[in-house]
Amino acid sequence: MTVRVRRVHEPPEPDDGVRVLVDRLWPRGLSTDVAQVHEWPKALTPSTELRRWYHSQEDAADAYEEFRRRYEAELATPEAAEPLQALRELAAKGPATLVTAARAPDRSHASVLAGLLTSGDGEP
Repeated sequence: MTVRVRRVHEPPEPDDGVRVLVDRLWPRGLSTDVAQVHEWPKALTPSTELRRWYHSQEDAADAYEEFRRRYEAELATPEAAEPLQALRELAAKGPATLVTAARAPDRSHASVLAGLLTSGDGEP
């Protein structure tokens, strides 16, 4: 299974495969034609509370690890089970690129989600 993480503002590439927007809000100033997003599973985005907490803590040394732990707990809820399984199945069919407006995708929810999709254990 190939799952990539990229900024949604970067031009799509031929090897992106299915482009999945993993942000709760549509990226400001970006048209649907330019973004070329195929899926938008809002149920898999971090809660508003968690997102706000993380943005207020981003400069703290251990904030990302705490964010990861909290976000994985959110993804382990029954409400996230079905959309997470659907995304796993989609990614298993071919390359998938999780796109986000986050400035540092490697320290964002998109990276956490990609890790869960490719972990192979099937559970968050």
